Amino acid sequence: MIRLKTSSPMGPWQWAVSLLLLAATMINYMDRQTLANLSVRITEQFSLTQEQYGNLELAFGLSFAFGSLFWGVLADIVPVRWLYPIVLVSWSAVGFVTGLTNSYNSLFYCRAALGLFESGHWPCALVVTHAILPSSDRPMGNSILQSGASLGAIATPLIIWSLVAGNSAPDAWRTPFLIIGGVGLLWVLAWFAVVRKDSMAQAMQKSQSAAADSTDAAPNAGSKTSLAQFFFGTCLSRKFLALVCMVVSINCTWQMIRAWLPKFLQEGRGFSEQVSLFFNSAYYLSTDVGCILAGAGAMWLARSSMTAHGSRLVVYGICAGLSALTLVAAVLPAGLFLLAILLVIGAGTLGLFPCYYSFTQEIDAQRVGKVTGLLSFLGWLLSSPIHPYFGRLVDQTGSFDLGIAVIGLVPLLGLVAMLVLWPRQADHA
Repeated sequence: MIRLKTSSPMGPWQWAVSLLLLAATMINYMDRQTLANLSVRITEQFSLTQEQYGNLELAFGLSFAFGSLFWGVLADIVPVRWLYPIVLVSWSAVGFVTGLTNSYNSLFYCRAALGLFESGHWPCALVVTHAILPSSDRPMGNSILQSGASLGAIATPLIIWSLVAGNSAPDAWRTPFLIIGGVGLLWVLAWFAVVRKDSMAQAMQKSQSAAADSTDAAPNAGSKTSLAQFFFGTCLSRKFLALVCMVVSINCTWQMIRAWLPKFLQEGRGFSEQVSLFFNSAYYLSTDVGCILAGAGAMWLARSSMTAHGSRLVVYGICAGLSALTLVAAVLPAGLFLLAILLVIGAGTLGLFPCYYSFTQEIDAQRVGKVTGLLSFLGWLLSSPIHPYFGRLVDQTGSFDLGIAVIGLVPLLGLVAMLVLWPRQADHA
């Protein structure tokens, strides 16, 4: 397991590793978002109802949930230098195979396998950011990590447009899966070039003295907590329960919009596939800007007048307010104002994540992988079943509006949970 904590600011090596994490997140979302951007074509070819499309997302989400638990435990045991590339190559291979499916059932199983392997990205990545960055810089590091989701989502519709624009052949949707699925091999080569065994050893040696003085490592400096202490101490703490509420709330909003936005634009508002693809790129560009601004804002507040915890809470509250603008988007007709509101919603929705990730790193410095994996498991397990119900609602009403209106309000529940459950004495963290 990597332990590279340092109290010094981000240096060239830390920046290089952070950019690799950004690239991994980007690839993760490229494989994930290919289905959403081609959802109208795929549901037409396989004659799927909206609820069946929701079941595909349910399969992905439940597999992601159980995979998060598995990989979270493994990330604290197996060296991440090897575990990370294994996980990434595995999900890339599944993405490739998805382009070869010939039935709803095979598509369903591929989607489940993709969720299983993609879930390993986050425990591995957060173990790395926790290890190489001091507490004050983690929101920025986590923003860089999370912003890869936007970059991947920006690139995916543009790649798809370049491959299928003007091609009405029933199987035209397969090519993007095959091409995007092969990208992961390039990342693996870069990972081993940057994260070499000797550079890792030097960083560990340099950080030993700093780790002893680290405030977030101090509570666990004596010895590692036992598994019983982890579950009955950490997992039953008020902080952990607050984060369960937070991760479920932000996962509901982000994942629902991620999966259903192309359908909302094309089937709900009548935009063409081309307009939808280009807007999806703009949408995720906006989410990337929101994510970086959230991390930078929290870091600036923490370095000026606020505690690190307080700065994260303020930024989270602002982002949750922007997410709630789905109430406005749901009643707007197709037009530029609707698209502008959706851009603002996107910026706020992804801006929630760097704050949440930083909160998770305050709980147990010795068990970052397990904490992250367990929270991700609960977040996906409890939010994923909403997809088929959302689809059923659309099938029954013929409209996406009610579901879109409600889903943006959910992150506010995470804010309330933090204010009620998070211990006041922990605000200095």
